[in-house]
Amino acid sequence: MNELIKHKIHHNLQRAERSVRWVIFAVISGIVVGLVGTLFYLCMARVTHLRKENPWLIFLLPAGGLFIVGAYHLLHDEKDTGTNLVLSSIHSGDNLPLRMAPLIFISTLITHLFGGSAGREGAALQLGGSIGNEIGKLFHFDEKDKHIMTMCGMSAAFSALFGTPMAAAIFSMEVVSVGIMHYAALVPCVVASLIAHAIAVSFGAEAESFPLEAIPAFTVGSAVRISALAALCALVSILFCVLLHTSEHLYQKYFKNSCLRILAGSCIVIILTLLVGDQTYNGSGIDIIARCMDGSVAPEMFLMKMLFTAATLGAGFKGGEIVPSFCIGGTFGCLLGTLTGFSPALCTAAGMTAVFCGVTNCPISSLLISFELFGYEGMPYFLLTIAFSYMLSGYYGLYHRQK
Repeated sequence: MNELIKHKIHHNLQRAERSVRWVIFAVISGIVVGLVGTLFYLCMARVTHLRKENPWLIFLLPAGGLFIVGAYHLLHDEKDTGTNLVLSSIHSGDNLPLRMAPLIFISTLITHLFGGSAGREGAALQLGGSIGNEIGKLFHFDEKDKHIMTMCGMSAAFSALFGTPMAAAIFSMEVVSVGIMHYAALVPCVVASLIAHAIAVSFGAEAESFPLEAIPAFTVGSAVRISALAALCALVSILFCVLLHTSEHLYQKYFKNSCLRILAGSCIVIILTLLVGDQTYNGSGIDIIARCMDGSVAPEMFLMKMLFTAATLGAGFKGGEIVPSFCIGGTFGCLLGTLTGFSPALCTAAGMTAVFCGVTNCPISSLLISFELFGYEGMPYFLLTIAFSYMLSGYYGLYHRQK
């Protein structure tokens, strides 16, 4: 009996020691990645302001594209697969080099400065994942613990950049494998996410927020309407994923050389911008979401944002797909809400979360991010929307390496 008690005490002490160890390293990850993520946020805000103040910068997009290709070639990282590499490093043990961090940092800024259509959170996942993984290497973690550190870094960067610590903590654990949650990383990811968010806020980073007003009563009729919207958003998410992957394939098929590929993509984005007449669809698309909340949306907006983003990312520019997916879902939801007369603002919010869920296959993160962006009052609508979108979008997704 004494031996059994000693064994239990020893086991509990080991667990306590491991827990304290993880909290310490989560704090380290949160501070380091939080500072880098905050710097990235501030730089992104600056280059976006410069682009809006100087629309002519769009004509330098080809030069920016060549710089990106040259930088990746110089550091022997031409075959970089971005967020896919981060995911495969977690479940397959692929090498995740630290050089990914400065490359994605600078390349994303260049893409946004010169008018590429891309997000920023995809870049944050790569930035945080590579730094977190390097911290694990520095302290000689085993393979399993390095994977947890990678997820820690992803959560911290996402939280610092987008201002949604609750969703950021869960997203990195959920996105790796469809239908499987890596709960071993829960405490480290939560701690790192909260610390990174606190650092970002202290430096003036503003969290994204779109509070809803006058939410309709949840009835059988409204439930049917929002479920129909979710089903259509699932189709939109599939279309977006197919368009992104097809554009990448077509660029590689017709332009074998990476320099020619990114020059062709630059020309396509410039021509599309000139045809539109302004730079509504350049950048991440956050401004479009704000307009949708007021119910002002053109019917073609969601399709145009898809085309701009596919033309940009497929050619080899760097950034992310998450905010563009929000923009696409928001414009599509607002359009349906306007046509049917059913609360365009609520349909915008539901469309954003439904398309995000469809392209990432992360229903829990989608629900949490809906709460952080829009408040809790629309909970039954978000719950229904996400459930139907997840079920109907199948295994289509942004990331090939999502298991």
